[in-house]
Amino acid sequence: MTHAKDHFAKWLSDAHALELQSIALLKSQIARIENYPDLREKMIEHLANSEGHEKALRGLMERFPGAQSLIKDVAGRLSATAQGLTGAFSADEIVRTCMNAYVFAHEEVARYKVLLAAADELGDSTAVAVCERILSEEKAMADWLELYLDGVTRLYLMRDERDLLAKR
Repeated sequence: MTHAKDHFAKWLSDAHALELQSIALLKSQIARIENYPDLREKMIEHLANSEGHEKALRGLMERFPGAQSLIKDVAGRLSATAQGLTGAFSADEIVRTCMNAYVFAHEEVARYKVLLAAADELGDSTAVAVCERILSEEKAMADWLELYLDGVTRLYLMRDERDLLAKR
């Protein structure tokens, strides 16, 4: 089980870095959303979830010494900042924001499925419970975004056609 623990620790570290990236990205996106209150509200809610995920993962990481990675955490935050700024230069910023959030949410779902399987394999009921809760929240966000993409695209096009501020 030593190898399984090592893999779990690495994947846990990756998930933690991804949550830090998510937090930075969400903060950047929320600050820019002006005309899409449903999206802004959902992202604020997901930011609170992501902050809880980060804290829960940090707690799990304390139990797995090989799970700490400052470099990954810093790189993730820098990447999120850059991602948050790139949309600012696009006329269709809000649509791109939603598409990117949808892709990001599915990456998180995949990551937590892997962590859940590994935690189960290790027989770590605490980690299983944490991963199940986070996975459920990430799936809910991905599902919401999937439904929202159609509406936000249509609303963006309508606002743009009427020369209203559609970008964000």
